Amino acid sequence: MRETLTIYHNPACTKSRETLALIRSRGHEPRVIEYLKTPPSETELTAIVRKLGIKPLELVRRNEQVFKDKYAGKTLADKEWIKALVANPILIQRPIVVRGEEAAIGRPPEDVERLLR
Repeated sequence: MRETLTIYHNPACTKSRETLALIRSRGHEPRVIEYLKTPPSETELTAIVRKLGIKPLELVRRNEQVFKDKYAGKTLADKEWIKALVANPILIQRPIVVRGEEAAIGRPPEDVERLLR
């Protein structure tokens, strides 16, 4: 049995919609989490970052106003970035697709292809 695909989705985001459509076009029906309505917990986000193989700072959307207002120019520890992302989910890069112990950011959507096999 294949592991469930989960997409952390923002329906207002073009890349997120394109990634969801790509997943469905490959015959998958993922679990869809609208992360702005249901943000991941610190534990969940820590696991996602580990699966992505990146530092929490690499998951931050730096063009968002909340980043510019609260975090620009600051140096935070990994755990502090996780807390910031959970408190301000608009800062989380999107979409994120998770399958088992692997994850990918759908920017571009084709980056999630390896999870669809």
